[in-house]
Amino acid sequence: MSEQGPGNGGAIAGTGMGGAMDLATGEASSLERGPGGGSGGTGPRGRPRSLWSDAWHDLRRNPVFVLSALVILFLVLISIWPSAITSGNPLDCDLANAQRGAEPGHPFGFDGQGCDVYTRTVYGARTSVTVGVCATLGVALLGSVLGGLAGYFGGAGDAVLSRITDIFFAIPVVLGGLVLLSVVTSNSVWPVVGFMVLLGWPQISRIARGSVITAKQHDYVQAARALGASHTRILLRHIAPNAVAPVIVVATIALGTYISLEATLSYLGVGLKPPSVSWGIDISAASPYIRNAPHALLWPSGALAITVLAFIMLGDAVRDALDPKLR
Repeated sequence: MSEQGPGNGGAIAGTGMGGAMDLATGEASSLERGPGGGSGGTGPRGRPRSLWSDAWHDLRRNPVFVLSALVILFLVLISIWPSAITSGNPLDCDLANAQRGAEPGHPFGFDGQGCDVYTRTVYGARTSVTVGVCATLGVALLGSVLGGLAGYFGGAGDAVLSRITDIFFAIPVVLGGLVLLSVVTSNSVWPVVGFMVLLGWPQISRIARGSVITAKQHDYVQAARALGASHTRILLRHIAPNAVAPVIVVATIALGTYISLEATLSYLGVGLKPPSVSWGIDISAASPYIRNAPHALLWPSGALAITVLAFIMLGDAVRDALDPKLR
C-alpha cells in the first residue's frame, strides 16, 4: 500500500477507514470552498440561494435586462418629473409654427397645430406609463385572486370561472374597446384602465390557476395541510410564493401590450381625447400631415415603439431568469 505524504498535499489513499475519512474530509472542504476556491458553496460558509436570489443574480448579468431596465427607469422619471428635461407646455400651440421642422429650442419640430413635438412626446410618456402600470396591477391582482382561489378549491367555482374566461377570450380586444369606450364621456385615464382590466384578467387567471394547481400537489403543501394549517396560511405562506413567478413574467410582458393598446384606442378616437396628451392622440393628429411633416409622426411613434420594446425585453429577461428549465 502506498501513501502520499503531507508535503504532496494529497489525501491518504488505500489505508482503509482512515483513508476514506481523510478523503471525505477533503471533499467536504472543497464543497465548502465552492468551485472557485471561495466560500460560495452550500456548506457552512455559503448558504444555498433561493429561486428569487438566483433570478436576481442572473438578471444583473443579463445585458438585455440592464438595457431595458435603464430605458424603463428613464421613462418613469420623465413621467414623474417631465419638467426635468423640458420647460415647455404641451398645450401651448401656435398655428404660425404649424408643420415647421426642427430648430433651436425645438429639436423635434412642430405638429399640424403648431405644438412642440418634443414637449408633447415627453409629456405623453406620463399617460402611457400610468395606463400601463395601473392596468397591469389591476389585471394581475384580479386575475391572480380569482384564478388562485379557483385552482386551490376547485369544484363548481373552478368550472364556472373557466367558462367565464372562455367567454372573455372570445371578445376581440379592439372591437370591445370601440363598443365599450365609445359611450364614455370622461376624459381621464381610468375608463381606459378599467376596460383593460375587464378584458385582461382572464389571461392572468388561467396562468395563476395552473400554477396553484401545480403548487398545491407538492409535498410541503400536503405536510402543512396534515399539520392543520388553515387555507389562508397555506395559500399565503406556501402556495403564493411558489406560484407567483409565471404571473410576474406574463404581467411584465403584458404591460407593454397595454401601452400599445392605449395608443391604439386613442388613435381610433375612443381612448383618451384632446386636450389630454398621449402618443396615440399625437400619432392620430399627425397622420394627415405625414407627407408635409413626417417628423410629427416619427417621434411619438418611435417613443411608443421603444417603450413597448423595452417592456417586452424586460419580460423576456425575467422569464428566462425565473424558468428553472433554462438553468
